[in-house]
Amino acid sequence: MGEIKKVSTAYMQEIFSKLKIGDKVEITGVIYTGRDAAHKRFVQALDEGKSLPIDLKGQIIYYVGPCPAKPGKVIGPCGPTTSGRMDLYTPRLLDMGMKGMIGKGARSQEVIDSIKKNKSVYFAAIGGTAAIIADSVKRAEVVAYPDLGPEAIYRLEVKDFPCIVAIDSEGNDLYKVGVERYKEKV
Repeated sequence: MGEIKKVSTAYMQEIFSKLKIGDKVEITGVIYTGRDAAHKRFVQALDEGKSLPIDLKGQIIYYVGPCPAKPGKVIGPCGPTTSGRMDLYTPRLLDMGMKGMIGKGARSQEVIDSIKKNKSVYFAAIGGTAAIIADSVKRAEVVAYPDLGPEAIYRLEVKDFPCIVAIDSEGNDLYKVGVERYKEKV
């Protein structure tokens, strides 16, 4: 089992260029949530010349719609959703300075090219581990689009949020490389 790299959102610029596909990381700091409904609103706002409700520059967006918190918990189970649903919007948001995304599943070539262009990183969270991921969330508050319910934009303070580098800042894609490596072994 490889070394786990600790990533602080406060020092992403220095760290992201060093991360490579397959690296196991634990993220500590502030991340935001956002799924397709919120992404659509982001782009609509930009098209209308309006500012976004959060500053995306240097931020990580986690593709999740958390479940309600049980008594004594900060947040309910919060497993990743399929990232491809955000692909239509992602290049534009990366061009605005968003530095990372957390989700599950492969990304389009347009998104991979934009990740490379913007020196960003795409992290994969493990589906099926929603309750475990929730334990890494220390604080959660809705900061935009409360009418979207669980798909509202949340500001999460996380400690040791577990994920894997799926696409690094050079555009290397674990989903493609992993399949190729598997085929070579079979």
